[in-house]
Amino acid sequence: MSIDRLVSSQGILKTADGDVLGCSYRWPSGQYCAIHTDRGIIGCGLYDCSVATRFGMALAIARGTPEHPLFEPADLLTACIVEVSVSAGQLGIFVGMTGAEALHQMLKE
Repeated sequence: MSIDRLVSSQGILKTADGDVLGCSYRWPSGQYCAIHTDRGIIGCGLYDCSVATRFGMALAIARGTPEHPLFEPADLLTACIVEVSVSAGQLGIFVGMTGAEALHQMLKE
């Protein structure tokens, strides 16, 4: 595989609740993306909540669909949260929220 077939991006994502760091990575057979805050991560199905719980990290996992895959960090905002770490639950994040709702909870002071 050649490096020119890999795509990565990172940047500030401006949201109604504040600025966050978004990142995405793509290669010919897949992709993943995440939103990073100072309190935790909203990520795609690549991430593992059991590992996040072991490290005390707030993690909310969103999953895309074939019709609406998760390519870019902004895609996570409309996706449904399907799993949360213990620390994310303690922030008020729960399964069934949208990524935007989870982000709102993550950014609350």
